Amino acid sequence: MRDLYAAINTATPDTIATTLRDHTAPDWHWRGMHPFYERHGAVDVASAFWTPLMGSLTRLQRREDIFFAGQNTVGEGTWVVSMGHLMGLFDAPWLGIVPTRKMAFLRYCEFNRVVDGKIAETMMHVDIPHLMTQAGQNPFPPQTAAHMVQSGPMAHGGLLHAAQPAAVGEATLAVINAMIGDLGTWQNKLPLEEELARTWHDDMIWWGPAGIGATYTIERYAKQHSGPFRAAFYDRGTTGHVARVAEGHYGGFFGWPNFSAKHRGGFMGMAGNEHDCEFRVIDIYRREGDKLAENWVFIDMLYWLIQQGDDVLVRMAAIAGTDYTPPA
Repeated sequence: MRDLYAAINTATPDTIATTLRDHTAPDWHWRGMHPFYERHGAVDVASAFWTPLMGSLTRLQRREDIFFAGQNTVGEGTWVVSMGHLMGLFDAPWLGIVPTRKMAFLRYCEFNRVVDGKIAETMMHVDIPHLMTQAGQNPFPPQTAAHMVQSGPMAHGGLLHAAQPAAVGEATLAVINAMIGDLGTWQNKLPLEEELARTWHDDMIWWGPAGIGATYTIERYAKQHSGPFRAAFYDRGTTGHVARVAEGHYGGFFGWPNFSAKHRGGFMGMAGNEHDCEFRVIDIYRREGDKLAENWVFIDMLYWLIQQGDDVLVRMAAIAGTDYTPPA
C-alpha cells in the first residue's frame, strides 16, 4: 500500500490507470461512495474516480493521519487502513462543484484487502459534501455539531509503519466490540450518557461527516448527535460489517451497508418515510487505556439522501449552473 501511495504521488490523470494496474489484482473490487458505487479493475476505477479527481484537485497530496493493518475478524483477509486528507488546488469542476482555485482538503478513508502483494478489494470514502462546503456550496441545513478540516489523532501516533504487539490490537478490538454490543439496536435500557460512558472517555471526540459535524465530550455528543440521531430513526437493523480490524491503539470497520433504519423525520431536514434506508459507514477509533478516545466517522450522506429522493449533486449543480453527469 505504501508503494502504491508513493506511486500515486507522481502519477498524472493520464498515467493513474497504469499506476493502479501495477498494484492491483485484475479483478480488483472497488467500492465507493455515491455517485461511484462498485467498480471492477484499474481502468474502471481510474476513469470513474481518480482521473477526474486528479484533473480537478491539481498538485494532489496525500496527507495521511492514520495507517494500520490487521486480520479481518468478521470475514476474510488482511486489510490495510489509511485515513487523512487528499489536498490539492481546486482548479477545475468536479461532480458539478465550482472550483475555487485555492487549497482544498478532501477527507478520505480507505480499507484495502491485500493478497499476494496485490490489492484485491477496496472500500474508499471521501467526504464530498465537505469539499462542497469549502467551495461555498453547502448543500445542507444547519448541522447539529461543528465541522472543519479535521485533526488527526491527539497523540500524533497514528502511522503504524512497524508491527505492533498483538495483545495491544486485541485490547483495542475488545473495546470496539463492546461498544458495538452496547449500541445493538438502540434497545439498551441505560440512559444514553451512561451507556456511552461504559466504553468512551468523558472527553471523547466524535469527528463526524459534513452535515453533522464533530462534537466533544460524552454530554455534547449525546445532545449534538447520538440522541437526535436515535430519535430520528426506528426499526434499526442489525449491524453488519465487511471488515473489522485493529492494530495497536487503532481500529475500525466498514459495512455495505452497516445497518438500515426507517426515518421518523427531522434528520438532515428531511421528512419521514417508511422505507428501510441503508447507511454505508466507515468508523476509525483510537483507544486510550480501557476506553475509546476518538472516532472518525465517514457516512455516505449523499447515498442516504438519494434514498430520500434528494439527489444533492444534481440539485447543487442546477443552483450553480454547472454541468454534472454521473460517472458511467
